[in-house]
Amino acid sequence: MGRSILDMGGCQSNSSSDEEDVSALKANHTSISLFKVKNNSLHIVPSAEVKPYLKDHFLSRRITDIDLLTFSALPHGLDLKEWIATNTVSFFQHTTMFFSALSDYCSTIKCPVANSPGNILYEWTDEQGKKLKCSAPVYIDYAMSYIQEILADELVFPTKAGSSFPTGFISLIQKVFVMLFRMLAHLFSTHYQDAIAVDLHPQLNTLFTHFITFSHTFRLLEPSETAPIDEIIALLAH
Repeated sequence: MGRSILDMGGCQSNSSSDEEDVSALKANHTSISLFKVKNNSLHIVPSAEVKPYLKDHFLSRRITDIDLLTFSALPHGLDLKEWIATNTVSFFQHTTMFFSALSDYCSTIKCPVANSPGNILYEWTDEQGKKLKCSAPVYIDYAMSYIQEILADELVFPTKAGSSFPTGFISLIQKVFVMLFRMLAHLFSTHYQDAIAVDLHPQLNTLFTHFITFSHTFRLLEPSETAPIDEIIALLAH
């Protein structure tokens, strides 16, 4: 398995502006902790008017100062598909962890649609090609199940010595990256303030920046897909 950015420690301390905004978000909340979020005992609905994902002092928080462009680059001597496969598994695992930690916030009531910043709505396309309008939790469940099925398919992600990746491997990975991107875009659109409330925004910033850097490096996402949140990407990258 590949290196994991989120396993690295070293969060920087909050700036005074950061602390003031966090306090504002938490003003009506009590006993906030990741433990309570994971144990389904916390239900917070921050104001929809707050857009902390556009505030630099939130987006600048990271868990590491490592150069993500260098970190994403193909290591010398390693097979390209092997590197992409390893990182795809890692991105899926960490994205799944975030949705698990914030599951109390993402409900059919609060998130009746799967959306991203800019009010882009995502619809699920079934096996017959029919588009289905569904809530964010349902869309995310569909996406996670689809990705998990691909990752578990020995013909797509071979684990036995001597096995090779299929001809259409990169095309499948591109589909997976679109789904992961939309899931992460929804987190920023609707749940970034929730991540701040439980002090997970440095990890989310790091994961998303690494994900975007990696996808750009190996051309796994079309510019038209990421365009709706280019403003956030630019702030994360500067």
